Amino acid sequence: MNHTKQLPDRRSAPARNGAVATAPPPASARARRRSASPQWAAWAFLAPVTLYLVVLYAYPLYRNIDLSLRHYTVRSFVEGNAPFTGLKNYETVVADPTFAPALAHTVVFTAVCLFFQYALGLALAVFFHQNFRLSATLRALFLVPWLLPLIVSASTWSWMLNSDSGIVNSFLHAVGVGPVDWLTSPEWSLTSVIVANIWIGVPFNLVVLHSGLQSIPGSLYEAAALDGAGAWRRFRSITFPLLRPVSAITLLLGLVYTLKVFDIIWIMTKGGPAGSSTTFATWSYELGFGNLLPAFGPGAAVGNLLVVAALVFGLVYLRAQRKQARS
Repeated sequence: MNHTKQLPDRRSAPARNGAVATAPPPASARARRRSASPQWAAWAFLAPVTLYLVVLYAYPLYRNIDLSLRHYTVRSFVEGNAPFTGLKNYETVVADPTFAPALAHTVVFTAVCLFFQYALGLALAVFFHQNFRLSATLRALFLVPWLLPLIVSASTWSWMLNSDSGIVNSFLHAVGVGPVDWLTSPEWSLTSVIVANIWIGVPFNLVVLHSGLQSIPGSLYEAAALDGAGAWRRFRSITFPLLRPVSAITLLLGLVYTLKVFDIIWIMTKGGPAGSSTTFATWSYELGFGNLLPAFGPGAAVGNLLVVAALVFGLVYLRAQRKQARS
């Protein structure tokens, strides 16, 4: 009698049937796959944003730079064989008699709008920060100018400032003041578009600055009040300093927006009369599309000057932010 115990066959079923057994992947390979998975997910999320920036920002900027460095006509613009001229278009723009007035109007328009938009927006933000009854309702009403399409806002101001039938001149007539040619007088046209743009830009400053005020701890105001600090002292010592980061980004965004304002000016005055409200934005459009023989190269050059100005102020802001972070 055979007492030998037969050992079980430890081969896997596929091996017993003649198939080749597959060893499990090593742990290092599995770890590499796990580490690669988040990277692919990150690239998948970045792809739409990258495509958006390339198609709608990088390529148009490249085309605008190319336009400013070549002599384009309507025919060469279609055929794409414009000769390279270097910086000649920029020299033409700087030598143009319109350059100096347009530069002055752009600086005045931007500086005055930024100052009053920020000052009024900050005053309203501090006012609505008191959280009184109807505060939220009134704050929502102040957003109406910001929510309206620009063509609607500009058309409304054109009607209000009309020399013959405008409501502003009707009010002036009621108080014994003669009519003012707001849109057709070289002395008042730039002022008119500045007032309209301030009215449109104040709600943006109000919203951003009011959000910044929400992040300031109320305990600081309570401690200042216990020390006998008045409202103005609390604003100067607490509110304004702690709002500097929010104020900086608000002014930067307002600067970029104001530099490129075109709709308001073009609808209300078309840059006139006699170029009295022409800025770089309207001049660039007029050069490129406002004539029977468009000057694509000079028009693109003027637009690039606006891009450079916005880029310079953006770099100044980033440098100031780094300096503040170090300190």
